[in-house]
Amino acid sequence: MSAISLKSLTISYGGIPAVHHVSLDIADGESFALVGESGSGKTTVLKAIAGLAPEWSGEISVLGSPRSHGPDRNFARTCQMVFQDPYGSLHPRKTVDTVLSEPLVVHGIADRNERVIEALAMVGLGLEFRFRFPHQLSGGQRQRVAIARALMLKPRIMLLDEPTSALDVSVQAEILNLLKRLRRDQGLTYLMVTHNLPVVAFMCDRLAVMNGGRVVETATSDTLRSGDFSDPYSRHLFAASGGDEIMFEDGS
Repeated sequence: MSAISLKSLTISYGGIPAVHHVSLDIADGESFALVGESGSGKTTVLKAIAGLAPEWSGEISVLGSPRSHGPDRNFARTCQMVFQDPYGSLHPRKTVDTVLSEPLVVHGIADRNERVIEALAMVGLGLEFRFRFPHQLSGGQRQRVAIARALMLKPRIMLLDEPTSALDVSVQAEILNLLKRLRRDQGLTYLMVTHNLPVVAFMCDRLAVMNGGRVVETATSDTLRSGDFSDPYSRHLFAASGGDEIMFEDGS
């Protein structure tokens, strides 16, 4: 069974199509990337899956269940999203404890204290961070809180929208190592949006290249490492990233 299946997905804003007939199958437990330049439609696909882009046609299926248009409480317990901006995605007047507890309150889940403590430990934050506000945290710490929030409902799938692009390079490596470890330990499926091909090579099993709202090629991470793409745009994207090298320590 696929974790995420998209069939002829077309997404529009105000009646103007932004994504055209995208079809993908992402296996349970896989880490899959959508790559392409800004405006290629990558994040729009994530938003449609998450229920944040309601104007779409085609089929979206998550763990075998068809996805409805708009927010879905049951879906939220299966699939969560981590946003690009770790400061903008956290309420500035709410403590870390409140941010992490809110999903549990909304879904009527007990043992909140234990779950908050567990989530902080999972993302490498001590209890001293529990009652701090976002402005008292570094960018990397904020993103750890955002990841912890996404884990509170124990989802099986994580949608990652450029989760490290707003961070310093050294902090990027820490967050990517954390995500890699969480995938292994929690058996998570990742769908990641990024323009950074070295990140894809480090994190993902397969990727789809998007251009102009369409998928022009799907490939394995081995293809990415060799640069042996078949589509001209994919080859151009690979060549353009040639100088963008990031070394990551595998902290798992």
